[in-house]
Amino acid sequence: MQSLHAQKRVLLLSTVHASTDPRIVGKISMSLSPYYEVHCALTVGEGGRFKNQEIAKNQVYTVTFPFFRHIWQRFLWVHPRALWVFLKTRPHIVHIFVAELLPLAFVFSWLGAEVICEVQENIYKKIPTKTYNRGRFYQLLFRFFDQQARKKFKFIFTEDGYLKEYQPLAKPYAIVRNFAASQWLSWPMPAPDLVQPTFFYAGVISYERAFDTLLKALCIVKEKYANVRLRLFGHLRISFSTLEASPDYQKVKENLIFHGYCTQIDAFGYAKDTLAGIALLKPVGDYGDSYPTKLFDYMALGLPVITSDLPLLRAVVEPHRCGFCVSPYDADALATWMIWAIEHPNELKTMGENGRKAVIENYNWEKEATKLLDLYQTK
Repeated sequence: MQSLHAQKRVLLLSTVHASTDPRIVGKISMSLSPYYEVHCALTVGEGGRFKNQEIAKNQVYTVTFPFFRHIWQRFLWVHPRALWVFLKTRPHIVHIFVAELLPLAFVFSWLGAEVICEVQENIYKKIPTKTYNRGRFYQLLFRFFDQQARKKFKFIFTEDGYLKEYQPLAKPYAIVRNFAASQWLSWPMPAPDLVQPTFFYAGVISYERAFDTLLKALCIVKEKYANVRLRLFGHLRISFSTLEASPDYQKVKENLIFHGYCTQIDAFGYAKDTLAGIALLKPVGDYGDSYPTKLFDYMALGLPVITSDLPLLRAVVEPHRCGFCVSPYDADALATWMIWAIEHPNELKTMGENGRKAVIENYNWEKEATKLLDLYQTK
């Protein structure tokens, strides 16, 4: 690894990810900062207030952009700022995290920077499931620049399955999965509140992530345990009018606690007295090829997991005996396991310990960071 006295500058750039993003800021930047001068240019996040600021933290310099939901808005207002940050920073390496930045990436390359493209979703599979930012022009633009990028840039994939879409590649690549950060392993094991049974959910809240199934299951659980609770942390991708029209939501809305989007450290503080972490995905788009990141975070925290019975997820949960796999469409089965969790606290403790051990041995960020650094050093 190169000397600290001859550090290269790295720019981690996204027009979508927030400056609190746990992968970019909490993992990648921290792994790079001992060896590079790291600059992050990220957004204030959905619902955040824009402050044009630059702050230094742990040798990482962060610039924040305003957040816009639609691509055309980002093209007009954020991409020019991203180019300005590049010209001001003049990084040796630019690591981009969203495909919409591919046109700018060719400008960065032309100006002398090495470009690394990170693929965090299979857009080819995901476009049909999108409700916005999926116009024909966007799709044509993406396909053209994506094909050209394969010939010129290095790539990082967060899942093994995404690589199948990207063969062959002209430049080096790495699969760097989004496994759990080691900091959660030092937290005390959960001590569930058996008087007030509570479950934990962190992530985007949507029907694609089986929130409809979860509501139905909670209705069933409530018939036996009227005071059951579900804590939810993340952006709500379902309109309140749609929720209010749902009979299942009406039955259990008093049992739901919506915390909104929080940093991981704030959200995970509430996990200490919960029974299990829920991470359900329906097999739509690229979800069948993807790990829900929260799965490994739950395991690191010592929480048993309740996740989908997709082959990729069963291969983690069942061998390590750290939770349950159920159909994301089967509310009865989900409710059965939730009730079982309430009634078997000793077995839950063992599952939590098994999950934490699996993270220590297999599913930790430190192992993935080695692959990240190796790719950065590869010519």
